[in-house]
Amino acid sequence: MRIPLLVLGVWALSIVLTGWLRGYALRTRLLDMPNARSSHSRPTPRGGGMAIVAGFVLGLLACRWLGAVSDDLLAALLGGGLAIAAVGYIDDRRGVPVRWRLAVHVAAAAWALWWLGPPPALPLPGGEWRLELLGYPLALLLIVWLLNLYNFMDGIDGIAGVETVTVAGGAAVLAMLAGDGAAALPLLLLAAAAAGFLLWNWPPAKIFMGDVGSAFIGFVLAAFALGGEGPLNPWVWPILLGVFLVDASYTLLRRLLRGEAIHQAHRSHAYQRASRRLGAHRPVTVAVAAINLCWLWPLAWIALRHPELGPLLTLTAWAPLVGLAIALGAGERDEVVGASA
Repeated sequence: MRIPLLVLGVWALSIVLTGWLRGYALRTRLLDMPNARSSHSRPTPRGGGMAIVAGFVLGLLACRWLGAVSDDLLAALLGGGLAIAAVGYIDDRRGVPVRWRLAVHVAAAAWALWWLGPPPALPLPGGEWRLELLGYPLALLLIVWLLNLYNFMDGIDGIAGVETVTVAGGAAVLAMLAGDGAAALPLLLLAAAAAGFLLWNWPPAKIFMGDVGSAFIGFVLAAFALGGEGPLNPWVWPILLGVFLVDASYTLLRRLLRGEAIHQAHRSHAYQRASRRLGAHRPVTVAVAAINLCWLWPLAWIALRHPELGPLLTLTAWAPLVGLAIALGAGERDEVVGASA
């Protein structure tokens, strides 16, 4: 009974705290002003992701009390995650130069890897591939990329919240199907915290997540993927996160090949182009949820049951997403201004 109450409590706390943060943002003029990168047309309060951070952190501490999370994972998530959230909040308030944000991101990723240890081996058809020392720099890059791409992909109402609920919730269901309820609980808490915020962020959004929430979530999901705890093998995560990974990575590659500065603001992600074509955010956000639940989650379940098929299943999951990004013109030249949020 304690676990359902804990999940419900995190969800309720997130709802209440997001509402309070919206009022605080309005009083202090913490508003996201429309610009060339924006997909919104009016000033909107931001910083609501702090509710996700607070709800998840308090829930995680309760998990430790229940013995559902190890000291190492707790140290990795709290030490690195709170640093990420802090610099994100400052960036939301007054802006932080890209180099300083990146320095904090790299330091937080290194801190997490110190506690998490070497990345888990990759299951392959012929056996396992252990990355050894090469795994650390690759894992560091993965963490930094995932927390930044989450920020890049948080550009229309509801999309980052829906991604978090379906990915973290989907991973929790997979862990429970594998018979590991303890591994599922922290994931459920992250999904619950995001779901509470999503009630306020659902199109048309009354408050935005901000860097404080998007970067924090990306970091936490990367830590779960690399933690090696629980029954989820490494192939489950790139499948579940396929929508964000493919859109952000494909768009970045197109822009790099053109020689554009990747820190510049833009509106050329596939999801942004789709929302402009449809003239609304909600259909795109709902489509992301449908893709995650109806396409990516079943493939992740197969990867859980047959980890040696992970590479093939990942390619299968990503192929139509790449095709969709190409069809929508992701990464094509777009008007840019200033530095990315």
